[in-house]
Amino acid sequence: MGPGLIWGLDFSSDGATSPVGGCDAEMTGHFRWLHLNLADHGTRLWIAEHPALSAQIRELLLASETHQRALVDGDGIGCVLHDFERDFDVADTQRIGALRIALAPTLMLTTRLHPLRSADIARHRLERVNVATGPAQALDLLVSAITSNISDIARSLSNDVRQAEDAFLDGHHPPAARDLVLIRRRLAQIHGLLSGMRGVFQRLEEDEELPAHLRPIVEKLVQRLQSLDADILEVQGQLRLLRDEVDIQAAQRTNQNLYILSIITALMLPATLVTGIFGMNTGGMPLAQGAHGTLVASMIATGAAGITYWVLRWMGFMRQ
Repeated sequence: MGPGLIWGLDFSSDGATSPVGGCDAEMTGHFRWLHLNLADHGTRLWIAEHPALSAQIRELLLASETHQRALVDGDGIGCVLHDFERDFDVADTQRIGALRIALAPTLMLTTRLHPLRSADIARHRLERVNVATGPAQALDLLVSAITSNISDIARSLSNDVRQAEDAFLDGHHPPAARDLVLIRRRLAQIHGLLSGMRGVFQRLEEDEELPAHLRPIVEKLVQRLQSLDADILEVQGQLRLLRDEVDIQAAQRTNQNLYILSIITALMLPATLVTGIFGMNTGGMPLAQGAHGTLVASMIATGAAGITYWVLRWMGFMRQ
């Protein structure tokens, strides 16, 4: 049973690329990139027996843990990075999958269980222009594909926050609380992904055993991830301010409604007292025998409400 090869490319020293027909095919260049389906049992057997991979890197590629991490073993490195999965009809989903990477001087393996967005972006870039010529350049291209996808999502979320802020300021279609919660949740998801990935490359940067030809690329990736994470934090700050303004406006509306209700209750209280007195079924009730008793009682109740209004206004409760 052969490995589940999704796509593979051989890179020549002059920048030319050629497709790989099989994982064990003869190499036509100086560097090979294989993207494999880890759900295929043949892939797992092929990785477990591959002589170019150390035992630690093979274990990292085949492990069930999906948290982001990296290790350096001799002249090779292994990484587990997170990326957004894709469906056949939807390019952008909110599901996060693990991308496992093994990088050697002449070979890079990338494996995944479910389709990932970064692999499509990297392949499309390689089809348009020949850019990956070695392990450092291939790693740079792959991580750039991940950050490019996240950057597009971040711009979309930033536009959503800006539109929600404009709608809030216009007052015609204020943003719904559920929409803001969904944006906040997506931003937190991206921030966690970037923080973990940045931690991976920071640990690689600090590892004294990291091959010298990979160190400049790793340092550049750390700076790029830090800059992108700062953009996400900035959007989170804008969203937090917008949520605070929305909450303040909602609290003001609630307080205004409670204030109006309190004023109405205060105005009706004396009138309710008057009608309650005249409604008592006791002897000696004034105006009970007169022809205009109801009218007089109504005038007394209205006058009591008017006096209450004047007292509240004189005390300053009617100035809002």
